[in-house]
Amino acid sequence: MYGKMFEQLKEEISKVIFGYEEVIDDFLICLMTGGHLLLEGVPGIAKTTMIKVFTKAVDLDYERIQFTQDMLPADISGHYYYDQKSSEFELRKGPVFAQVLMADEINRAPPKTQSALIEAMQENQVTIEGKTLDLPEPFFVIATRNPIETEGVYPLPEAQLDRFMIKSDMGYLHPDKELEMLKGKNTEWDVEDVNKVEEKFGFQIQGLHNEVFLSDAVLKYIRDLVFETRNVDELVVGASPRAGEHLLYACKAHALINGRDYVIPDDVKAVAKRVLPHRLIVSVEAELEDLDASQILENVLENRVEAPKGDFSID
Repeated sequence: MYGKMFEQLKEEISKVIFGYEEVIDDFLICLMTGGHLLLEGVPGIAKTTMIKVFTKAVDLDYERIQFTQDMLPADISGHYYYDQKSSEFELRKGPVFAQVLMADEINRAPPKTQSALIEAMQENQVTIEGKTLDLPEPFFVIATRNPIETEGVYPLPEAQLDRFMIKSDMGYLHPDKELEMLKGKNTEWDVEDVNKVEEKFGFQIQGLHNEVFLSDAVLKYIRDLVFETRNVDELVVGASPRAGEHLLYACKAHALINGRDYVIPDDVKAVAKRVLPHRLIVSVEAELEDLDASQILENVLENRVEAPKGDFSID
């Protein structure tokens, strides 16, 4: 049932967004599993439009914060103000109370403001002037950053990067897809033409990955892969236990999106390249050899950890 809905979702998104199928899968994986997404890409590649289209198709509400250097935590969470009519303090909720929150250019905000958002992501609640308030369900943060900006930015510390389930690289389109996009600009399709797949679809798929079977062989493969990143000379810091947990959940969701109720090693290989690299710290020596985390992980996948073989639909 859900397989057909996932296909319908992609059809709706493709009315406006051309290409980027893997990024759409990443959105679904994070939304389904309760994870959060770091979306990296240069300006002008439709990051904001894609998020708007996605949230409309899955029938969730959406807010966007443009992060700036002078932004305060209260600009995210909200604040209390004195209402003269009621003679009481009323809460003016911030954008963090949306089901889908786009944190645009998160690395432009100072560390204290970044930390406020990361805390909300971790706890699913915020504290405003001593009062703790729950955030909506689902609560899905899509943070964006520009990889080529170096001035006026505050890089996310490794501990905060580890909170993001997936880092998705939204590069330029393949020339054929870009031609499709340009042709599409001659039509009247826009965000308003996108239909929701089903009422509260984004809420319906919460936790659906828990129904996917994971064999002991694939579970050990995930464990071995995460563990091996800690034994690579080119890495100063390998994948954390949280990374292993995120990888497990993402594999299950990836299997479901691809029409299976069980995980295979190819699911692990596919999502590991989006779940792990942003958590790995490359040594200075490796950087001097022009190696990055993705290349090092690719070598681990291909040469250092053997994928299991067999029937993975049963133990």
